[in-house]
Amino acid sequence: MKRRDFLGLTAAAATSLSLSPARSFAEGSGSGPEMTALCDYMSAAKTRALPPEVVEQAKHHILDTLASMISGSELPPGQAAQRYIRANAAQGTSTIAGTSLTASPVEAALANGVMAHADETDDSHSPSRSHPGSSTVPAALALGEHLGIDGAHFLRAVTLGYDVGTRVVMAMGGADFSYESVLSTHSISGTFCASAAAASVAGFDARRMRWVLDYAAQQSSGFIVWRRDVDHIEKGFVFAGMPARNGVTAALLVRSDWNGVDDVFSGPDNYFLAYAPKAATGKLVEKLGERYEIAGTDIKKWTVGSPIQGPLDAVYAIRSKQAFEAGEVKRVTVRLAPSVAEVVDNRDIPDICLQHMVAVMLLDKTASFHAAHDKPRMQDAAVLKERAKVNLVRDEELAKLLPVRVAVVGIELTDGSRLSERVTAVRGTPRNPMTRDEVIDKARDLIAPVVGGEKAERLIKSVYEIEAVTNIRSLRPLLQRV
Repeated sequence: MKRRDFLGLTAAAATSLSLSPARSFAEGSGSGPEMTALCDYMSAAKTRALPPEVVEQAKHHILDTLASMISGSELPPGQAAQRYIRANAAQGTSTIAGTSLTASPVEAALANGVMAHADETDDSHSPSRSHPGSSTVPAALALGEHLGIDGAHFLRAVTLGYDVGTRVVMAMGGADFSYESVLSTHSISGTFCASAAAASVAGFDARRMRWVLDYAAQQSSGFIVWRRDVDHIEKGFVFAGMPARNGVTAALLVRSDWNGVDDVFSGPDNYFLAYAPKAATGKLVEKLGERYEIAGTDIKKWTVGSPIQGPLDAVYAIRSKQAFEAGEVKRVTVRLAPSVAEVVDNRDIPDICLQHMVAVMLLDKTASFHAAHDKPRMQDAAVLKERAKVNLVRDEELAKLLPVRVAVVGIELTDGSRLSERVTAVRGTPRNPMTRDEVIDKARDLIAPVVGGEKAERLIKSVYEIEAVTNIRSLRPLLQRV
């Protein structure tokens, strides 16, 4: 299918829906136009050329996620994933990052997904309230190694994953849906991201893509009880490990000649009727082939939860304009939208606790990976002294600007000075992107302590020259420790 023909089809699909507002596509029957357009697009993805700027973004996100997997191997969720592999699945064709282990594609996707979201290092997609890299890359890597695909195919499969899973949640209502539901958008998006990527790795035609989406929908699960998790292990499973596993499972079922429902998104008892009856299903194919969601996904400068990125940027910016020491600070006021503040308000985990990380920034003048994962330091007297100065305000006015997460930080010094900064575009977001050098610097700091400096440099080089990789299996020595 030519790009012009595809765009015409998606436009026709959107037009047909707008002409019949009384009949929701989610309430229709048979196979809808979105499913046809979506699956045709998915089946062509493995050979479709991508714009150069999208290729560059895809490389950034692949490297960032591989770095998150490797660094996550040494954190408690990563250790938990390895215990599971050793006890149940320590053999297979696919790499377990940061270890000397291998496993089956399904189990490797699970373990590497948990590692990728072992903390708050991985990327995030604000419109869908998800972390697409931590499910998409592990799924594509695990099945890609199993099937021996080349680097260009791998990159295109990953890019497709970001496009599909995020659009499912955006069709459901995106951020509004996440705030109104107890369902986890992170898990929903991740499952469809991973399934689309794995299906592209497998090279399915459009009919089989339909069945993969069907099995992805059946596995779509997870709900926000993960907020009670104080060790990030369940969170790593819900956000990334489970979705990555689900995606590879869906692809392998269809690869084993399982069939399924041709259009799980329409007809009686369909997916959207179950999860989001008011879904705007035209968003499934909105600007598909024009707007690549991988280019709209954030890469975190700071290895902390997304809602903390803006406040740390603000403190860093304030200090760059006027130097001060922690002891000179009388009060810090952080303003966030209420739903955003709730996620990071006085949490038990350092990298998702706003008050703690602001205190660390005041003391250290930065927020390093090590500091963001030093849980005992949460009880350090010096940190607690600074933390007591931090006041988080839930600002309803900022809620009106969502899904853009605006942060406003005010610092009052003991001499009476008042300093402030409003962050509307966090560093690493599409409106304020990190450079290639910044992405590499972050990745180097995460990778080198685990596998060594020389491997880190070779892995970075391999990712940015991924088109020259003839078999994705060749990355294994660079992903594993000796």
